[in-house]
Amino acid sequence: MTATKATTTHLDFCEGIQYFGEALPEFDKYGSQPVIAADQQAIANLQDPAARYQTLLYADALRYLTLQITGSKASGHPGGFASQAEAYASLVMLGYKNIITEVGHHAPGFYSAMFLDRSLEDMGITTVQQLRDKFREKHGLLGHLSGYIPGILAPAGPLGQGQHFAMAAALLHRDKLFPFTLGDGGLGEPYIMSSMAHFHTAYPTVTNFLPVLVWNGFSQEHHSMVSLKTNAEMVAYWQGNGFDEVVLVDAKDFDDQNQPGAYVDSTAFSFGQRLTFTQAVLEGVNQAATSALGGKLTVFIIKQLKGAGVHAQGAKSHNLYPKDTLDAPHIVTALKTRALSAEAWQLVRTNCDRAGGGPAAKTVVTEFTLPLPDLGQLPLEEYAVGGEPKVSTTAMGYLVAKVGQADGNFLVTNADGNEASGIANINQALKIIHPTTDDLYNQAPGGQVYEPLSEDACAGLAAGLALMGARSLWCSYESFAINGLPIWQTVTQAMAELRRLAPSTVTLFTAGALEQGRNGWTHQRPEIEAYFAAMMRNGNVFPLFPPDANSTQVCYDWALTTKNKGIVITASKSPLPIRTTFEMTRQGLAEGAVVLHEVAGEKQVVFAVIGDMTLIPVYEAAASLEKAGVGVKIVSVINPRRLYRSHDVAWDSCSEPDGGFLDDGKFAELFGGDALIGVTGGASSMLEPIMLRSTCKRDTFAWKRGETTATAGELMGFNGLTADSLTKRAIALLG
Repeated sequence: MTATKATTTHLDFCEGIQYFGEALPEFDKYGSQPVIAADQQAIANLQDPAARYQTLLYADALRYLTLQITGSKASGHPGGFASQAEAYASLVMLGYKNIITEVGHHAPGFYSAMFLDRSLEDMGITTVQQLRDKFREKHGLLGHLSGYIPGILAPAGPLGQGQHFAMAAALLHRDKLFPFTLGDGGLGEPYIMSSMAHFHTAYPTVTNFLPVLVWNGFSQEHHSMVSLKTNAEMVAYWQGNGFDEVVLVDAKDFDDQNQPGAYVDSTAFSFGQRLTFTQAVLEGVNQAATSALGGKLTVFIIKQLKGAGVHAQGAKSHNLYPKDTLDAPHIVTALKTRALSAEAWQLVRTNCDRAGGGPAAKTVVTEFTLPLPDLGQLPLEEYAVGGEPKVSTTAMGYLVAKVGQADGNFLVTNADGNEASGIANINQALKIIHPTTDDLYNQAPGGQVYEPLSEDACAGLAAGLALMGARSLWCSYESFAINGLPIWQTVTQAMAELRRLAPSTVTLFTAGALEQGRNGWTHQRPEIEAYFAAMMRNGNVFPLFPPDANSTQVCYDWALTTKNKGIVITASKSPLPIRTTFEMTRQGLAEGAVVLHEVAGEKQVVFAVIGDMTLIPVYEAAASLEKAGVGVKIVSVINPRRLYRSHDVAWDSCSEPDGGFLDDGKFAELFGGDALIGVTGGASSMLEPIMLRSTCKRDTFAWKRGETTATAGELMGFNGLTADSLTKRAIALLG
């Protein structure tokens, strides 16, 4: 095919297309009318020769745009998406647009699809030139998918996450198909198969999510670890992981060019064989979609060489480098080879616009706010200050149960540890989802407590549900939650730029290091708090540290009212003194902290305390200091994000901005004194907002490392968190 330089006489949306090609063979016969009629949402007849012909045109259009927009910045990832373009095109031509990806490197292909169906017009992108200009630019088309792009259902970056979003969406929308593309390079992530296996055991009838395995033989920089599997072995692998239907289309079976190796490029076939291959993919995708929607756990596999139809093959096609510009001969050649006629571009755009009932930006489930049942007034129970010690987590668990009873979509996830965390009442009320009914263990099919042993699966489904618009709660031991944080962080970051309202993703982290003495350092990992301390600067992440059972209830009640945020509640499972009223915590949520205890003296030391158990040695130290005539103020830091200065945090760039920060005057009232000691049983970085602003002599007492001990007090002693140490340091600071 000969290709010509674009001219201004072509269609407006084509402005910026580098090359146009001649009409493909028989275009007059099979391209004269869109195969998706104006009153339809999908191909009406798969056996119509125009169906495969126009699906192939769409696949080539996707390849062309993917390469051109990445080439425009000499940056980005065209190869992986190119190897499955026929599969993506088939899904859309069959009317399925709720498509998610496991692979952030597929972003330029997804952007090309969103451009072709007009979704990106919501961003002011109406021409290919604007598509090129906005790619990998601020306030444009990010290098990896995000919550900011119209029509895109979920973010994609780290591998091992996409299936969580697809499963969450499938759970909430049982009548829709949620395909997600999955690369064979990422198939090595252990979470992917295990999370789908547990989900299928818990929800055997929810099969309307469809993995689309892009089996192209390569990962980012080398052969994929499954590249030597035979087709039979790959099918057996999926069947062995519980998949009832495995649909595999191998481009090698259609090759008429004697390409070497197990992986071949269908764009090198004769045009007739390209159509035959496209027909097989179209029929295979239809079979897989029908199976998934019909109640069978199904996977569709397209086996085709990575980089099919773009500038290079194999891992060399994965990434563009500074040399890979639009003027580079190998890029020019690839674009000219894939170039379509102006008429073909118009045909493709019309089909894409009509498929699925309109642009993805107007039709996919994440473009609408999911209706939520009204929870009414939660039955908070206020315990008397100074009264009988109470377990914070148990008090919150009672409220969690009420939320689940009012909201059928609400899900609690936990890695088999609710009872150990003092929240057995959640299991008792909502039941663990399990195929074996057993009242002793509070388990039954149809429950609302999801208990895989993988923290990634716990965090993934809970955060995925929040992103899709539903309420959820991820519960974990603080020491193990780190294994689920990557996807939780992905979701909170996406929520910061989301174009719609969604319930905040809420967590409850229990059994902190100080409660895990006899278990030793394996269960003592409060360093996770440093992760959240860093995330506070994002602007939409709020770690909360309620000091008692009253405070924990108020913190959860507040979290349920927030939108597009990440709320982390850390509370103990031990009975602890009641030190606050409800109103005190409401003040602490608004201002960051609240005074628990204050005694005047000639000089005053202020203890800024994060946590609940850490208050025990602080109160002991206060008593000693007061006997010596030293004034003491104990301040409970409940919401440290409020204690930053406004300019410390990227709050104003969030989609639901929260600009609440404690002003200098009130900060001085809370923390002003002759000396300040920050105390935490976790990472010292959580105290940063206070240490940044304080001007008096100050110091921190924080976690150092774990050890096996008999009591929490002994473990605090090992880390220097003792009344004696605090007293001595306070006196030294006061001079």
